[in-house]
Amino acid sequence: MQTTVSSASAGATKARWTYKDFTWALSLFGTAVGAGVLFLPIKAGAGGFWPLVILALIAAPMTWFAHKSLARFVLSAKNPEADITDTVEEHFGKSGAKLITFAYFFAIYPIVLIYGVGITNTVDSFLVNQMGMESIPRWLLSGGLILAMTAGVVFGKELMLKATSAMVYPLVFILLALSIYLIPGWNNSMVSVSPDWSAMPSVIWLAIPIIVFSFNHSPVISQFSKEQRRVYGDNAVGKTDMITGGAAMMLMGFVMFFVFSVVLSLSPEQLATAQSQNISVLSYLANIHESPLISLLGPLVAFAAITSSYFGHFLGAHEGLVGLVKSGSSMPVNKIEKISLGFIVITTWIVAIVNPSILGMIETMGAPMIAGILFLMPVIAMYKVPAMAKYKTSAPVSIFTALCGIAAITSVIYGAL
Repeated sequence: MQTTVSSASAGATKARWTYKDFTWALSLFGTAVGAGVLFLPIKAGAGGFWPLVILALIAAPMTWFAHKSLARFVLSAKNPEADITDTVEEHFGKSGAKLITFAYFFAIYPIVLIYGVGITNTVDSFLVNQMGMESIPRWLLSGGLILAMTAGVVFGKELMLKATSAMVYPLVFILLALSIYLIPGWNNSMVSVSPDWSAMPSVIWLAIPIIVFSFNHSPVISQFSKEQRRVYGDNAVGKTDMITGGAAMMLMGFVMFFVFSVVLSLSPEQLATAQSQNISVLSYLANIHESPLISLLGPLVAFAAITSSYFGHFLGAHEGLVGLVKSGSSMPVNKIEKISLGFIVITTWIVAIVNPSILGMIETMGAPMIAGILFLMPVIAMYKVPAMAKYKTSAPVSIFTALCGIAAITSVIYGAL
C-alpha cells in the first residue's frame, strides 16, 4: 500500500503545466466566480479588516484541499466513466448514492432560491436608483424575471449554456477593472477599527460558510476528473492536484483582491447598510457612486453574474429533483419533469416575494450541504474505503479539510441557535 501512495505522490511531482491544464484551471475558476462573490465582501468584511486577512490566508488551502480530495474520490472508481454519484454507489452502496443525491439537490436548490431573490433586488434597485422609476410590484417583477430566466433554460438550453460560458470571462475582467478602479477611494476606516482579538476566532468561524459557498466549484469536478483520467490514466491524480491548486490560487488572488478593494473603499456602516438592503455589493456601489461607469456597470455585472449562475444551478436542481422523485415513484418521467419544473419555479417565486436575507440563506441552506459533500465525504472515504487508500492525502491536510467542513456546518447550527 505504501508503494501505491508513493506512486500517486510521484505523479503529482512529475506533472507539468500545459495550455490545456491552464484552460481547465480557468474553467474551474469560472465555475466558482458567480453571484456568491458579489455578496462575499459584505459578510467577509463585516468582522473588520484583520479577520478578513486571516480568511484570505485560509481560503486558498481550504479550497484546494477540498476540491483535490473530491477529484481523487472520483478517480478512485473502477469505471473510468463514473461520476460522483456512481462512485458513491460503488463505495457506499445504493443507499449511500440516494443520500448523496438528496444532499446534492439540497445543496443546489437553495442557491436557485437565493438567485430568485438576488435578481429581483438587483433589477428593482437599478430601476429605482439608476433609472429613476417607481418600484414595480414585487410579485409582478419577481414573477416576470423568474419566468423569463426559466424560459431561457427550458427552451434554449444549449444557447443558454454557451451564453453563460461566454459571460464568465468578461465578468471576471470587469470585476478586476472595478477592483482597480476603486483603489483611489481606499480609506483607513476599516483598518483603524481596533480588532477584538478575543472575538476573532468566532468571527472567522461564522464567516467560513460564505467562503465555502463563494469558492465552490464542485459541480464541474466530476467531468474534470473523468477527463484527466481519460488522458493520463493512473497519473491523473498528479494533474488533478496541480490544476485544482492552480484554480485555488487564482481564486484567492482575484476574488480576495476584489473583496479587499471593495471593503477598503467602504466603511463598516456602509457594509451593514448593503446587508440590510439585501442587495449585492455592486448594486450598493452603484447607488453611492456618482461615476456613470459604476452606476451602469455595477448592476449589469450583478445581473449577468446572477443570471449565469441561475441557469446552471436551475438545471442541476431540476435534474436532482427528477432523480429523487423518479427513484420513489412509478409516474412517467415526462410528468415528473413537468411537476419538478413547476415546483422549482413556484417556490422560487414565493421566496423572491418574501425577500429573506440572501446572506442568511447562503449560510443556513447552501453552505452546509456543500461542506458535507465537498469537505467531509472524500476524507471519510479515504479512511473507510480500500479503493481510496492510494489516494489518501497527508494527515494534516485531511484534518484541516475535515475541520473546515465541520466549522462550516457547526457555525450554521450555532447561528440558528
